[in-house]
Amino acid sequence: MRLVDSHCHFDRADSAQVTAALERARAAGLVHAVIVGQFHGPGDWGIALEVAAAHPDFLTPTLGIHPHEAARATEADLEHLERTCARPEIHAVGEAGLDYYYDHSPRDAQAQVFRRQCALAKRLGKPLVVHVRDAHGDCEAILKEEGVRQGVIHCFTGDTDAARRYLDLGFLLSLSGVVTYKKTEALQDAVRFAPLDRLMVETDSPYLAPVPYRGKKNEPSYVVETAKKVAELKGVSLEQVAEVTTANAAALFGFTV
Repeated sequence: MRLVDSHCHFDRADSAQVTAALERARAAGLVHAVIVGQFHGPGDWGIALEVAAAHPDFLTPTLGIHPHEAARATEADLEHLERTCARPEIHAVGEAGLDYYYDHSPRDAQAQVFRRQCALAKRLGKPLVVHVRDAHGDCEAILKEEGVRQGVIHCFTGDTDAARRYLDLGFLLSLSGVVTYKKTEALQDAVRFAPLDRLMVETDSPYLAPVPYRGKKNEPSYVVETAKKVAELKGVSLEQVAEVTTANAAALFGFTV
């Protein structure tokens, strides 16, 4: 069995912690992971790209400005993002998007920065990693208006209608440990609806650990629990979910496993 964690974070981990976590991931059947680089504040982009460079056989990096930080991004930061994402080792733009649940940045600032990253992904011909919470209508509208047709709705938690709309735009859906939680029937129905060849699995570590690890610090090795739940919901084997979601991630992000 070969699995890919299509979205994880290691920015706050030291090199020894990363190495240990990746060893556990390999032992659990993972063959690759997508590490998401994020803007933390003016001039601060964390260490994700450095971590990826230290593990090029296992980690593929992205870089973006999360909607939480949109209002803090200066024009210089946006220009830095554009220059960096143009580098060949950066395989996607984002995560970028809209978050109306927390509203840490004003919604107009979120939309402006999201549109810039949509345009950047389209111009570079690279996939867009989308974060969306309580904002599906506006998110869909912006993706349509900006003409973005290549990417993933990461940590998808919407219902069947939202899934259909994103799939119709050409996006993949990436499922996190949330799908293993109680009272997520609408999401689980969406997973049953979506074709397996349009799905990926992720941890969003260190957040959202799946059952039976809920409440603990998440890590890539736990993605197998999400894959097990997807297999249950789709009525297929874990091995089939692993094979198809791994192929989907490799094709979208452009790495070889």
